[in-house]
Amino acid sequence: MGKKNDVWQGTLALMILKTLETMGPLHGYGIARRIEATSGDRLAVNYGTIYPALLKLEQEGAIVAEWGVSGNNRKAKFYKLTRAGHKLAEREAREWQEAASMMALFLNPAKEE
Repeated sequence: MGKKNDVWQGTLALMILKTLETMGPLHGYGIARRIEATSGDRLAVNYGTIYPALLKLEQEGAIVAEWGVSGNNRKAKFYKLTRAGHKLAEREAREWQEAASMMALFLNPAKEE
């Protein structure tokens, strides 16, 4: 297996939002593992990264948290999207798609004839 990369600045919030949108409510550890799996295990998401991002999203009203019991019978905080979180996920996904399209113009420039 190759070296795992760190998550790029500004992408983790969108990855969290899209993970919750796809998977439904998850605890922090589950979100981190799902992000790694979705990346084909090319990303490494650690506790020092995921929990501050979750707290920020919670403070912004994009997600809400409630205590529950995890699959291994431990108390865990489960996060889920709010209506504002769905809108934020849509907006940020659109902005990233636009940025990726623009960058593609530089990475694959059209040959002038």
